[in-house]
Amino acid sequence: MTRYIKNPKDVTAGLVLILLAALFAWLGSDLPFGRAVRMGPGYFPMILCGLLAFLGLIVVISGLGAADGDSEAPGFGAVSWRGLFFVTLAVVVFGLGIRTLGLGPSMGLAVFLSSLASGKFKLMRSLVMSAAMVAFSWAVFIKGLGLPLPMLGPWLGGY
Repeated sequence: MTRYIKNPKDVTAGLVLILLAALFAWLGSDLPFGRAVRMGPGYFPMILCGLLAFLGLIVVISGLGAADGDSEAPGFGAVSWRGLFFVTLAVVVFGLGIRTLGLGPSMGLAVFLSSLASGKFKLMRSLVMSAAMVAFSWAVFIKGLGLPLPMLGPWLGGY
């Protein structure tokens, strides 16, 4: 017997990406689009929605294909609660800490907390990656783009 879904996880993830792209495109459809030369506030979000839908389509296509019915296809399996917890915590800590702690500590904490989600966690590697991401975000957002983000927030003596 032949099945046409080779990897249900990929098909489901791709469909979720396509649905999210459609949802955000619909939510932003009332924004003026503009042109490539003179972009409106809806131009960049629509481009991102299109890219997200395209990537979702690629993921769906990679999950489709003829699979032998006797071979064992990867199922959904158990939820990684550790990963879900630490990645969610990292996003919340970054969102709450960006104004009070500043960009540097918030980024460092978020990267470190999200690295705790991995089963291959190594302390030194996580600290180096956190420092590298803080330096990268400083170079891109503060120096490169000139955004008025403080590296240290008021709780740490910044501003």
